[in-house]
Amino acid sequence: MADPVDIDVLPSDWREQVLQLAEEKDAVILAHNYQLPEIQDIAHHTGDSLGLSRVAAEVDASTIVFCGVHFMAESAKILSYDKTILIPDERAGCSLAETITADQLRAWKAEHPGAAVVSYVNTTAAVKAETDICCTSSNAVEVVQSIPADQEILFCPDQFLGAHVQRLTGRENMHIWMGECHVHAGINGADLKDRVEAEPDAELFVHPECGCATSALYLVGAGVVPEARTKILSTGGMIAAARETSASTVLVATETGMIHQLEKAAPEVNFEPVNRAAVCKYMKMITPSKLLRSLKTGTDEVTLDRDIADAARQSVERMVAIGTPSATAE
Repeated sequence: MADPVDIDVLPSDWREQVLQLAEEKDAVILAHNYQLPEIQDIAHHTGDSLGLSRVAAEVDASTIVFCGVHFMAESAKILSYDKTILIPDERAGCSLAETITADQLRAWKAEHPGAAVVSYVNTTAAVKAETDICCTSSNAVEVVQSIPADQEILFCPDQFLGAHVQRLTGRENMHIWMGECHVHAGINGADLKDRVEAEPDAELFVHPECGCATSALYLVGAGVVPEARTKILSTGGMIAAARETSASTVLVATETGMIHQLEKAAPEVNFEPVNRAAVCKYMKMITPSKLLRSLKTGTDEVTLDRDIADAARQSVERMVAIGTPSATAE
């Protein structure tokens, strides 16, 4: 656990200090799209889980400072075991990753011998070590399609992403773990319907982890919103779609940190969250002062047992190798 002493007063030149320290310590700063805007803006690379995993696997720097939640920093360690991986606050966890343990996955596998395990990257290293291939929201469909049609699939831990993938692939021999991200699950169909009624001409960008993803498709089927204006997208796909949209307003169903990157991609568009309370407290635990402290003191370092890292690496590398993911996760 990190030393509880933090930098109480953030110096006015904290950005300059962070970048200078990163250069001195041969460190690269990675930030997820849900991070605070100040963290996103200072990072060397900002993106979704898959994009940042690829950077972590290829970057030359000897140290990676991962501004995200703990499973993401673990993934960087898995892919770059000999590098020093820092997370500015190791207490930044993930409610979705906590919904399945390695023991639970082993028991599930025992009930379905021969099944292929597909785990969302939002899982612990120990779960990845029990997994055949990982996926993210941007390549989950392609990952499932890469598995022989007659082989059973165990998909974990996100039930909404699993349902979305099953809907698109038509895969009947796919079993889905009933886990969820508390933030995305809280973006429900009622919220979406109210926002659509208030903004009838807006486009919809809906992350497949959301509890309202099924509701979005229902609204399309009911004719409440045109299919052409409803897009089920990964966070990376949202940025690509933002650059191409002709809509003046886009309703966004995902963690609110995503709005910052969307506004940078298309400043002329009005991006509005479907639920303004969709804020991940774990993502927001990474602050400028903690980032500065991490670079100064080397806290918090992510460590993994070599055997777990080696087993997990196979499933993550298979994920990274699955083609060029669809921008829309469709």
